[in-house]
Amino acid sequence: MGFTEQNLGNQSGKTFAITGANTGLGFQTARALAMKGGKVLLMCRSEPLARAAMDAIRKHAPRADLKFVQLDLADLDSVATATDILLREPKIDVLINNAGLMVPPLQRTRQGFESQMGVNHFGHFALTGRLLPKLMIDGTRIVVLSSVAHKKGLINFEDINAHKHYDASKQYASSKLANLVFALDLNARLATQGTKVICVAAHPGLADTELSRYLPKWVKIFLPVLRPLVNSAASGAWPTLLAATDERARGGEYYGPSRRGETAGPATHAHIDERAKDPDVAKRLWDLSIEMTKVKPPL
Repeated sequence: MGFTEQNLGNQSGKTFAITGANTGLGFQTARALAMKGGKVLLMCRSEPLARAAMDAIRKHAPRADLKFVQLDLADLDSVATATDILLREPKIDVLINNAGLMVPPLQRTRQGFESQMGVNHFGHFALTGRLLPKLMIDGTRIVVLSSVAHKKGLINFEDINAHKHYDASKQYASSKLANLVFALDLNARLATQGTKVICVAAHPGLADTELSRYLPKWVKIFLPVLRPLVNSAASGAWPTLLAATDERARGGEYYGPSRRGETAGPATHAHIDERAKDPDVAKRLWDLSIEMTKVKPPL
């Protein structure tokens, strides 16, 4: 039948750190976990938007245990500061790397990375890498959000930051492929360390979120017609909730919607394209990520 929010059990006593938790999938994930008693750390760039999201969550769960953590994934200095805050938490049970950009015009992070690869992959790599010593002690579950777009991705290591050419859709697909490559590689590396930490990947299918704000105008015209056929933000969060909480989820697995080619419906196992399993690509991405972020995970 697949996993929905109705399958979400009691999360009391658990702490969840979620990037991009003020809107879209991140907000719905935070809301669902808070309603089930989980403590949620909302890791967001904008404090006013995060506070507004916390107020909205408390309308559903008045006693929700929520905390704002300033995080701008487009700035590695901000990632370092956020990490220092998270390291002071008694325990992090689940880290959810949710935040992302989709098909914006060419933009660059503070360190000069192309924004989609910089936020979607490099920022999360740095965050996870800096936190890893604590996560390994805590026995944390790490969830990495990818996309069906990973199947069209090709990581151009010679032009990773699009200095020679920028195609927004191709760069998005590449960043989502990088997310999945990283998730699988991270889980494999963790498995050699004798730790309880696992990394699980998920994708929302086609979900009605603010990520669509950069889509071409002609596409947006058809969105009202397509809306009944795609996931809402709440149902798009089901694969994330499965990956983050279900006892049957295993490291290195990938979850997404079950219907219409993984675009909508309850969550279940999703298909991983073979290019995400290439060990040479994984090693090259890992080494490049260390070089670019100056963060070396202890693996």
